[in-house]
Formats: sequence, C-alpha cells, structure tokens
Amino acid sequence: MMQEKLIKAAKQARKSAYAPYSNFKVGAALLTTSGEIFTGSNIENAAYPVTCCAERVAIFKAISEGFSDFEAIAVVADTKEAVSPCGSCRQVMSEFFQKHTSIFLSNLQDRTITLTMEELLPYSFHKENLIDK
Repeated sequence: MMQEKLIKAAKQARKSAYAPYSNFKVGAALLTTSGEIFTGSNIENAAYPVTCCAERVAIFKAISEGFSDFEAIAVVADTKEAVSPCGSCRQVMSEFFQKHTSIFLSNLQDRTITLTMEELLPYSFHKENLIDK
C-alpha cells in the first residue's frame, strides 16, 4: 500500500536528520504522480531561522529534479501523536500540492492521520491571491 511504503521511507529518511540542537529528527517521503519517491530529513543550523524541515527538503529535491506533480507525502517524527507540519511547511506544501493531495502524518509507532492538503491548510494563500497590476 502506498501509505505504508511512504511512511517506511520517511522513517528511513529520518535517520539522516541533522538535528544536533533540538535532537528532534523528522523524515519525509514525497510521491510524484509518476511514481518517484523523494525523501528529506530536517537539517538544523546554529542560526536557527535557516534550518530546513524534512517536508521542504523533500519537496525542494523533487522540484529541483523537474518534478512538480505530487500524489502524496508522509511525515514521521518521534512524537506521542502523529507529527504535524509547521506553518512554513504547510505554506510550501500548498504552493506545490493540489487540494486533494494525500498527507500522511505519523510517528514511530505508526499512529497515523490522513488528510488532504485542503484539510491541512484551509484558506491557504495562493498565487490567485496576488493582484496583477
């Protein structure tokens, strides 16, 4: 099943996280509509604001390789409940995902919540919100 495969890939990606400051390791696995999987892990920095979350790493890797159509993403962390993406990641996801794109939020014990992009970030800001001058 797609969900299980993505969660497994996200767990594996989590192992590569660079999180020496928070020790909060996150992994993500992104599935393109053509079947490719791109993974990402969070990468911290001593200057905290330039840290990059796992979700954005996976999305940016895919975009940089020429992929822009996505079917689903899984995000995994060692949390009590299913991990939730930060606001910055939600906005980046809304830029590249369709409203119906599947999002699997999970933890190491496989407690998983499945949402769509629209459910994760209703009323998101899109290019249509920009006014042409």
